[in-house]
Amino acid sequence: MCTIVILRRPKSAWPLVLGANRDEMADRPWHPPARHWPDRPDVVGGLDDLAGGSWLALNDTGVMAAVLNRVGTLGPAQGRRSRGELVLEALDHGDASAAAEALAALNPGAYRPFNLVVADDRDAYCLIHRDETGRAPIDVVSLPEGVSLMTAADRNDRSDPRIRASLPRFQQAAAPDPESGDWRAWQALLGSREPGCDSDPSSALCFTTPSGFGTGSSVLMALPSRVRAPGLRPVYLFADGPPDRAPWRSILPGVTITSAGP
Repeated sequence: MCTIVILRRPKSAWPLVLGANRDEMADRPWHPPARHWPDRPDVVGGLDDLAGGSWLALNDTGVMAAVLNRVGTLGPAQGRRSRGELVLEALDHGDASAAAEALAALNPGAYRPFNLVVADDRDAYCLIHRDETGRAPIDVVSLPEGVSLMTAADRNDRSDPRIRASLPRFQQAAAPDPESGDWRAWQALLGSREPGCDSDPSSALCFTTPSGFGTGSSVLMALPSRVRAPGLRPVYLFADGPPDRAPWRSILPGVTITSAGP
């Protein structure tokens, strides 16, 4: 199970701020964010070595996309395409609305269920494929202003222990300040191993299980308003390991980070 938190502030110079933890088996090979795809030179993202796609990426026009599995659908299935391909296909588009419209028309039976987040500085959507049989259409949900927390469940679904524990923490936390490089509150939350009230370790945002499944990397991202702040560039930070232990570094040049640790 992965986690994505989005803060939408339409009237801000930074209308979209995002944090994401990737949870995966420790032995699944991958590469940190870079321009990995020769046929898509405008895309920067993490590379899943096994399937060739990405779990989260950004294109040069300022569109980001990230994919999460739905409950009970971890792993590939014979005859189904990799969900990591959806991230790259979304970034073939110049804005989030066009990407959402195009991907909503895909055949859901070609993929296992997913939550696909697509956003830019103006719009943000979650495309939801719930039906393992592929008979139900893909739903498109517009993400509202404020904090949205996505896991393998629906947006801000408090029946999910992780959302129930972490949503109020993000809602009460100091918002990141991408311009000054202050991400400390969100860095601490993404690296928190404090479980929810049910004491299930996997309800923490950062965790490791005895089987080797756990939080393997983390992303912080901010998209500037092309209208209110045309001179600003996106911010894309990456922790190459569990975010309570790995240092944060900038994927894009010229960004200063005020780090919470380690």
